[in-house]
Amino acid sequence: ILSSNISFWAKASPLMTRIKICGITNIDNALEAASLGADAIGLVFVSQSQRCVSLVQAQKIVAALPPFVSTVALFLNPTASLVRAVQNTVRPDILQFHGTESAGFCTQFNQAYWKAFGAKQGIPCLTQQSQVHTRAQALLLDAHAPNEMGGSGEVFDWKAIPTERHLLKPLLLAGGLTPNNVYRGVVTVRPYGVDVSSGVEVRAGLKSYAKMRDFIQAVREADQTTPL
Repeated sequence: ILSSNISFWAKASPLMTRIKICGITNIDNALEAASLGADAIGLVFVSQSQRCVSLVQAQKIVAALPPFVSTVALFLNPTASLVRAVQNTVRPDILQFHGTESAGFCTQFNQAYWKAFGAKQGIPCLTQQSQVHTRAQALLLDAHAPNEMGGSGEVFDWKAIPTERHLLKPLLLAGGLTPNNVYRGVVTVRPYGVDVSSGVEVRAGLKSYAKMRDFIQAVREADQTTPL
C-alpha cells in the first residue's frame, strides 16, 4: 500500500494544535470524537492492550468515519505480517510504532508513520531520533517506559522537552493528558499535536463524550493563549 507522506495533519495550519483520540474501540466513540472536532482517531493493534481491536472491528470503525478524520494504527514491536494485514484490511492513514522498531522496519511499509518514544527514564535526544527516523512524519513523546505503549495515565516533566525544535520533526505530546491538564501541556510545550486515550475514558476502551468535549475545548483555549 502506497500512501502520501503528506497527510491531513501536515496540510493544516501549524497554529492549531492537532488532536488525536486514541484507543477507540467502537463506532459510537469514533463518531463522537469526529463530531467534537478530533483530527484523528487511534486504533490499537497490540494484543495485550485492553483497547486492542480486531481487524473486523477496526474495518467497521474506519468505514463509519466522516471525511477529513485521519485514522492511525498503533503497534508495539509487531510482526511485519501484522502491519501488512492491517494495511490491507483497515487501510489506516498513518502507522504509529511504540516499541523498539528500527527505522528500516518502519519504512518498509511505504506509508507515513509516527515513531513514539517513552520519557519515563528521561527525554530522548529528539535531534538524534529525527536523524535516525528521517522518513517519520512526526515524533511522539509519551510517559511510558521502553517497550510499553502508554495509556497508563502518567505524565512526565514537560519542561524538560527542548524548546528549540524548529529543525526537528513535528512533535506530538502524549502521556497522562486529561481535560484538566492539557491546557497547560499545550501552552508549555506547544506541540504540533496531542494524543489522549485514558484521560478521556469512563473505563479502558470506552470514551466519555463529556471528557472528549472538555479535552478538545481546553486545547482550543490553549491555542489562543500566549506561550509561557
